[in-house]
Amino acid sequence: MRVELVTTLKRQATKILAELHESKEPVLITEHGQPSAYLVDVKDYEFMQQRMTILEEIAKGEKAINEGKVFSHSQAKEKMSKWLK
Repeated sequence: MRVELVTTLKRQATKILAELHESKEPVLITEHGQPSAYLVDVKDYEFMQQRMTILEEIAKGEKAINEGKVFSHSQAKEKMSKWLK
């Protein structure tokens, strides 16, 4: 992963962004020697957000199963038929 100082980002933002779009490699921005932020390509960021949403929904489903909050096929079909009328 590429690491850049915040001062370098300020001076060379256009160049760093162009390289980011080309390489698709995230850039770690540091301030005073400490990690401060990541620069990531917009499409990569949106993909990560979609993936996170899917994983969160899977976790909710697993939790519901573990808590016994499930429906049989016929119960689910009955509930859905009320919504689809």
